Amino acid sequence: MRQRSTSGPLAWVYAALVLYASLYPFTGWRWPPGIDLPDLLVLRWTRQHDDFDRWSNFAGYLPLGLLSFVAVLRAGWRARSAALLALLLLALLSWATEVVQTLLPGRHPSLTDWALNTAGGLAGVLLGGLLQALGALRRWQGLRERWFARESAVALALLSLWPLALLFPAPLPLGLGQVGPELAALLAGWLDGVPWAAPLQQMLAAVPLPLPTPGPLAETAGTALGLLAPCVLAYAVVEPGVRRAVLAVGALLLAVAVMTLATALNFGPEHALAWATPRTPLALALALLAAALLVPMGRRLVAAIGLVVLTALVALVAQLPADPYFALSLQAWEQGRFIRFHGLAQWLGWLWPYAALLWLLARLSARE
Repeated sequence: MRQRSTSGPLAWVYAALVLYASLYPFTGWRWPPGIDLPDLLVLRWTRQHDDFDRWSNFAGYLPLGLLSFVAVLRAGWRARSAALLALLLLALLSWATEVVQTLLPGRHPSLTDWALNTAGGLAGVLLGGLLQALGALRRWQGLRERWFARESAVALALLSLWPLALLFPAPLPLGLGQVGPELAALLAGWLDGVPWAAPLQQMLAAVPLPLPTPGPLAETAGTALGLLAPCVLAYAVVEPGVRRAVLAVGALLLAVAVMTLATALNFGPEHALAWATPRTPLALALALLAAALLVPMGRRLVAAIGLVVLTALVALVAQLPADPYFALSLQAWEQGRFIRFHGLAQWLGWLWPYAALLWLLARLSARE
């Protein structure tokens, strides 16, 4: 039996993130005065764009075009039909988001945006067609069947999203999953002024605050667990052997590259390594050592250990306060041009460990 395609889950996740970015921050909804429904559905050209707007619209839809084409192709469609269907779906998605943006103040939907989005999707579809014609997709499928287990589609999708999750500032290097305070604040806002919810509001107010300082042990452990988390996820779909070691080293190199890039974009190339604290090298070394010890272990045992690793990670990160680097990073994201991608990486950074936990739990519950 062939493996399920990773492109399908990735395409759905990426489409959801595109919708989130297109409609963020989801406040101030109103029907535009003087516009009826037929006028709302009509987009018009505009020239109010700078180069960053043009490239972000184009580049944002290019990966979605590639993923959509491969997903439709893997579903059994012929290449030409898959390309046409993927492009049609992308054009409809872009048109729908532009129309909905009309209901949001501060957003400026236009036919120009739709054209740029669709052009980016077309470029992604054409890239997918080129890869298919060159046999690259077939070779990737063969490589995946040799390296990974048949049930690896969701795990590979999560591993592909992990570098994007690292782009959002975390309270410590690689410390993903600090969603508790945000959810508590959001829930408290929803319940504000609701008479019957007073006991629940008191419970939310009684939630322990983060530790005043993370401490050396907590900082080292959090970063080490943050690197070990994708390693155990990958090990759960890779048989014991040297391939696991290769993936662990790859995770380390990818983490360093992504964190360095994100910091350089936020604060300038001269501060590219500001994300690394004095304890970060020790934490990364400990994570690699733990990953090496797990190389010969069975996949189900590694999945069980992965549950412990991810649970410890989210429990530890929930206790951490925002350090100065974290606060400055958030300020750069929320006030600069990174606001366009704020929601994308934010939700990935918050939810990635929990999604990985659920997948590992499902794997342990499933029969071999």
